[in-house]
Amino acid sequence: MPFFTHSQFDNHEQVSFFSCPVTGLRAIVAIHNSNLGPALGGCRMWPYKNDEEALYDVLRLSKGMTYKAALADVPLGGGKSVIIGHSKTQQRADMMRSMAKCVQSFKGNYIVAEDVGTSVEDMNIMSESCDYVTGLFHDNKGSGDPSPTTAYGVFIGIKAAVKHRLHREELRGLKVSVQGLGHVGYHLCKLLHDQGVHLYVTDKDNHKIEQAVENFGAIAVDPDAIYDAETDVFAPCALGAVINDKTIQRLKVSIIAGAANNQLKEAYHGVLLSDANILYAPDYVINAGGLIRVYYEYATRDGTPFSENHVLKHTEKIAEKLALVFSYAEKHQIATASAADLLAEEVFNKQP
Repeated sequence: MPFFTHSQFDNHEQVSFFSCPVTGLRAIVAIHNSNLGPALGGCRMWPYKNDEEALYDVLRLSKGMTYKAALADVPLGGGKSVIIGHSKTQQRADMMRSMAKCVQSFKGNYIVAEDVGTSVEDMNIMSESCDYVTGLFHDNKGSGDPSPTTAYGVFIGIKAAVKHRLHREELRGLKVSVQGLGHVGYHLCKLLHDQGVHLYVTDKDNHKIEQAVENFGAIAVDPDAIYDAETDVFAPCALGAVINDKTIQRLKVSIIAGAANNQLKEAYHGVLLSDANILYAPDYVINAGGLIRVYYEYATRDGTPFSENHVLKHTEKIAEKLALVFSYAEKHQIATASAADLLAEEVFNKQP
């Protein structure tokens, strides 16, 4: 398997492979850049088709975390870990304990949190034998599930994008299509519904769709048909690479602003969106709320009081960051995705 010539290798500082024959753990940890501080990134558990797919994911995701931390104004680097396996495995707890040993071996240069396929409970288990875990909640301590804060940041970001593109201060009456009704997507739907937004939703789980229809008056859409929905905003909140050659041709929206990581399949898709006059809120800028939350929890592990107000105020700055990205893109006549990359690189490449 090629590594240094891999399409997603970007001078990563460290990539480590772990296995445990007892628990069946097969995992990869990637640290992309630690110029700003220790690398923080979630642990994703997914039934990858092969090792190559897992490596592709962890390299791409860890790089994204570097850029996310830089524009979120938190003193962290970018890292990520993936476990190759199904999240419903019967050896889950033992596997998390084994993963904890892997994370501990980095001695603080990599900090782990939950991600797709893992949970707060998994992080609690890992914290029993690892000092570098955040996003915890047990014994009434910890900040818990970061998903609501991620959703709040995306909500703030949608408002900023609507203000920039549609010149509207409020969301009432707008149509938003939401792809994916997991922890973040469902919370986002509630926030949007409370503002009078008309929702169009889809998910692979029909029960989640039924809940959104019942609780928010949402209109159910088949998974593939979500790209054809004529709405003002498309909010991808599932997995990545959903913005690609085929889907861009089908989109009938003014704005793309969602929680999913790596929404663009390739970098040039950001340019295609710009050419199509679709305003793209770069994913790692708009979905930084969860990172902000777990950072504050980790930063207060010494006993400093955790402030919910500080977390929310910091998350609300996502609107300012997006406004900066949008104006930079217009000034330099480039795609918003490119603008975000350049602004982030100025931060984490700056020499002390």
